[in-house]
Amino acid sequence: MKFGVFLPNGSNGYIPSKASPVYMPTYAHNRAITLEAERQGLDFVLSMMKFRGFGGETGYWDGCLESFTLMAALAAETSRIGLFPSVTLLSTHPAVAARMIATIDDISGGRCGLNIVTGWNKPEYTQMGLWRGDEYFDRRYDFAEEYLSIVKALWRDGSVTHRGEFFQLEDCAMLPKPGREIPIVCAGQSPKGIAFTAKMGDHNFVIAHEEALAGIVANVRAESASHGRTVGTYALFQMVLAPTDAEARNIADRIVAGADQGAIANIMASAALDTNVGGTSERMKAGLALSLEAGNMGFMGIPVIHGSPDTVAAKIDDIAAATGIEGMLFSWPDFVPGIRDFGETVMPKLRAAASQLA
Repeated sequence: MKFGVFLPNGSNGYIPSKASPVYMPTYAHNRAITLEAERQGLDFVLSMMKFRGFGGETGYWDGCLESFTLMAALAAETSRIGLFPSVTLLSTHPAVAARMIATIDDISGGRCGLNIVTGWNKPEYTQMGLWRGDEYFDRRYDFAEEYLSIVKALWRDGSVTHRGEFFQLEDCAMLPKPGREIPIVCAGQSPKGIAFTAKMGDHNFVIAHEEALAGIVANVRAESASHGRTVGTYALFQMVLAPTDAEARNIADRIVAGADQGAIANIMASAALDTNVGGTSERMKAGLALSLEAGNMGFMGIPVIHGSPDTVAAKIDDIAAATGIEGMLFSWPDFVPGIRDFGETVMPKLRAAASQLA
């Protein structure tokens, strides 16, 4: 099992609630989080990318630090932890993305990966004139496959001539090449997303409650095996850690009670536009009625692991054993103390941590 941090490079992190810290993102904050994660022995950090937020009382995600720039700076400040910037495919040409990743991988000494974001939130891209029409909802994984095939070819060969449906490249150069295979992650939840990640990715990141995780893991494994590949699954969780189970539950309940209804309504309005069946936006549409453990929208639809250190450790071990996931990606209401407490009070109790693979 490996553990990572979903960096809060967007406003307020991943909790649209007035009862959780409300802030604009800063490099100083994300640097402190990453250094604490490295000190505590976590394996990687991943930054998202949003070009337009969801407003509301908290200004949820209205500010966002650019993902590649942030990770390049963190690469120079760290020595061990893995770094995964996110590329939003509609905003960044594949030759530019390939070159930026190769550069960050060089800065970091071989610690950079790439998170593929196909893009379901239409208003982010219409504001910049980058939306490719509503047919993109259903065809975005066709676009992603051509995009990533170009990126991988540039990393492999240093030059590409490509004539496809979406891109035309003529002897396109990209040097220096990275000195290793760059790991690719994608949040493939829908059948199309799982098929894409199994064929083109290395790790699948998902938002799903424990009962659904085992099925997703099995589907990803079977689909990737059909391509002669092995792709593992990482699950995303919110963590609310406190000295006692009752205190942790009270914190989580206050966050749900203080949910930013305006921001959530805007999230739902954007999610309702997406016609891709079974994807992340479809899960968000169901999130208002879900429990903490299943992923209430007060926590952005992300399932919550809450409790004392003993309880949280037991829950993580149980989920790992029951589902076969290869790792977890965490968010906390307050990241730096949350990571410190996780590293000092939870990780020593984990059977899953003791069995981490190098």
